[in-house]
Amino acid sequence: MYKGNGDTGCDQYHKYKEDVQLMTKMGLDAYRFSISWSRLIPGIQAHVTLHHWDLPQALEDEYGGWVNKKIVKDFTAYADVCFREFGDRVKHWTTMNEGNAFAEGGYDIGFLPPQHCSPSSIFNCSKGNSSTEPYLVTHNMLLAHASAATLYRNKYQFKQHGFIGFNLITYGFVPLTNSSEDITAVQRAQDFYHGWFLNPFTFGDYPETMKKNVGSRLPIFTKSESNLVKGSIDFLGINFYFSFYVKDNPRSLYIKERDYAADIAAEFIVYTSNEASTDEIPITPWTLQGLLDSLKNIYGNFPIYIHENGQQKHRNSSLEDWPRINYLQEYIGSILHMLRNGHDIRGYFVWSFMDVFELLSGYEFTYGLYYIDLKDPTLRRQPKFSSVWYSNFLNNRTMDPMVAMQIEKNSLLQKSI
Repeated sequence: MYKGNGDTGCDQYHKYKEDVQLMTKMGLDAYRFSISWSRLIPGIQAHVTLHHWDLPQALEDEYGGWVNKKIVKDFTAYADVCFREFGDRVKHWTTMNEGNAFAEGGYDIGFLPPQHCSPSSIFNCSKGNSSTEPYLVTHNMLLAHASAATLYRNKYQFKQHGFIGFNLITYGFVPLTNSSEDITAVQRAQDFYHGWFLNPFTFGDYPETMKKNVGSRLPIFTKSESNLVKGSIDFLGINFYFSFYVKDNPRSLYIKERDYAADIAAEFIVYTSNEASTDEIPITPWTLQGLLDSLKNIYGNFPIYIHENGQQKHRNSSLEDWPRINYLQEYIGSILHMLRNGHDIRGYFVWSFMDVFELLSGYEFTYGLYYIDLKDPTLRRQPKFSSVWYSNFLNNRTMDPMVAMQIEKNSLLQKSI
């Protein structure tokens, strides 16, 4: 087991030159990473995320961080520094990573930083209010994003010619049954997870289902705030891994002290498949397509970057990572189909380039195309089969016959199952 912590991780801080050489050799033409607000760090095309859940502790201590509207001014000032210092080299800015996961995991359930939740939560949070804080934090994130986007467009975009967007974790939602209740629950789940942000970005206000279920706990946009948020994204970044069956659960609305999860009034059952082992993520490109079809129908055909998509394996698994190759082949193939159907998908990023310290599983599960030997003092990088496959794909090279044969064998096996 490699529980450890993220203090060193894969040490890209010191080994970035070697890693950029690996990317170039592999054929990558873009690399998504985050700038740490609490530790600014000054190649190839950069897609930069400004806030990846690491708020300076001083702001958390001073006024509570994202639960306080003061964060809007401070985040805008931070973004201004990044635009000014790096904007000549960065053309794609993402203000927030997984804004919806940050609000739910950090302020409702409490398993993500800064670990706020009500005392009744299964996680031992030292402070928080799961009934109100997720909505307050999201409201402030939307205002902070819109403020930074306005700054960028007014001060930098005309000379730097870049774009600014927002990132969400997205899910494929499938009704557990064909009942009207479960089908309606799917739409409600879409509103709470995706429309929570996309409705304000598109229409300037929260979805009606959220207003109905959340009531006075849901913040209200002033007219000027609504106008500021509406239209403030040039693109949407999505992270996609899991799909869920959704079952209507109206009983949760009768809970006296409801949290965000109870407000959705639905139960979620992780989609599983027989062809995937227990440590793998089921391959469901059809649910991704269904999600994007739904978003397009509701919010229009705005540009989309798939910021994260990848297959997990145990750290001690083989470098011959055929399940990851199958995963990439299926999803990349589905993206081609979606492009032909008119979706404006601008880019695709594999999570992840190399094995890193994962926030929820440490070093136990890995997603990398490159293996990091944690027992080697130099943290030696070793290519997995998936890195060879991906490099061949990116460079339009003929696939190794043995690799092609194994992929075909695995594909036929999955279809037979």
